[in-house]
Amino acid sequence: LQNPNFRVKFYEPYCSTTSSKLPEYEMPTVTWGVIQGRKEKLVSRVIICDYLKSIGVVPDELEDLELPSTVEVMRERVEFLQKIGLTIDDINEYPLMLGCSLRKNVIPVLGYLEKIGIPRSRMGEFVKIYPQCLHASVVVELSPVVRFLRGLDVEKQDIGYVLMKFPELLGFKLEGTMSTSVAYLVSIGVNPRDIGPMVTQYPYFLGMRVGTMIKPLVDYLLSLGFPKKILARMLEKRPYLLGYRLQETVKPNVDCLLSFGIRKESLVSVVAQFPQIIGLPLKAKLSSQQYFFNLKLKIDPEGFALAVERMPQIVCLKPNVIMKPVEFLVGRGIPADEVAKMVVKCPQLVALQVGLMKNSFYFFKSEMNRPLKELVEFPEYFTYSLESRIKPRYQRLQSKGILRCSLGWFLNCSDGRFEERFEGKYIESESCGPSFCMGGKLELPGNDVLGEEEEDESDDDEVLHRRTVSL
Repeated sequence: LQNPNFRVKFYEPYCSTTSSKLPEYEMPTVTWGVIQGRKEKLVSRVIICDYLKSIGVVPDELEDLELPSTVEVMRERVEFLQKIGLTIDDINEYPLMLGCSLRKNVIPVLGYLEKIGIPRSRMGEFVKIYPQCLHASVVVELSPVVRFLRGLDVEKQDIGYVLMKFPELLGFKLEGTMSTSVAYLVSIGVNPRDIGPMVTQYPYFLGMRVGTMIKPLVDYLLSLGFPKKILARMLEKRPYLLGYRLQETVKPNVDCLLSFGIRKESLVSVVAQFPQIIGLPLKAKLSSQQYFFNLKLKIDPEGFALAVERMPQIVCLKPNVIMKPVEFLVGRGIPADEVAKMVVKCPQLVALQVGLMKNSFYFFKSEMNRPLKELVEFPEYFTYSLESRIKPRYQRLQSKGILRCSLGWFLNCSDGRFEERFEGKYIESESCGPSFCMGGKLELPGNDVLGEEEEDESDDDEVLHRRTVSL
């Protein structure tokens, strides 16, 4: 019983008031079909299927679906879907969307999605990725998921971004996978306040089963020596680690590191410094990089392994990036074999900008007037800021006539320790700097063990202070 004059231009509850360029979603001109008998329904179905075939839609999956009573209604559905950006191929990927009423399903759903932040210009893309949303109830299914995300501290303005990345979230049950994943991560030490940023960065973990995906990966990383606290901090900052496949990627990469000479006790340090390393195509990268280091820098496999332990990011550096600092050092008169030793000791050299190295080298030679041997012994010199550390500290030493100290003595320490050394006029025994010690307190060679908060000066340092040497 049609009323050809009935037409509602705007669907008020879900109309966007922010877009002036795009037309509002229009209600269908044909909203009801005529009452049909069985024979009429069969005839109507044949006519509609013929229409769909004529525009390229394959109606095979629509056999058990209740179709509208007239071609006009079906044509309006197709044209509406095309208007939001879907193609006939997209419709063929999920033809069941043609069974959704524009008035009851499609327009309320799209209006709600636009309201929570899905741009209208990308609505077709969203529906293409997750067409099942057109069958959903806004009140019963979609709105509760959005409230759940807000409850996890996902910012309101990020809801649309999160759903665009992972539209399938709208189909998950709140009491199922999503809640379980969050509860497990909190149980291993992830800060509940960081769950929201984690979801914004990598929402896919909300769809991962704890028993088959998240827990096995966490257990394996813990077995390598990671303390839970450190692992939790890693996951807070890099939740995409949860997406690495344990058997296919993580375990083979750990075995690969060992096979290239990385010591087992250094694995935790390597992964903590560069977590992405367990998700890379690592064997190919290590093989090509080890060959390059041996061919161009004359660094043997053992030296290469040490360099990777100290800076695992070198596995991803391109040859031209590596060679620029190396060529700079060789060009300043340092023998190639000495440069190789410098790179093994301080692989950060190969990632530095040559321009900054030039400035530091010029200051070293013209102002400090020291022999190149000191740079070979302490290549870390180039990693310190010339303006904020090297210059001001050296000038302060000059003002007191302290010239006999090594580079490491006045550079490789905190500002507080430098002040103590400067005022005390003594030189401590040289040390290699902090060593990476996962799972406990940070061990400083030559000093007592320090916890999370640096303790007061140790007794040994007091004894050493009393034995000051006048320079």
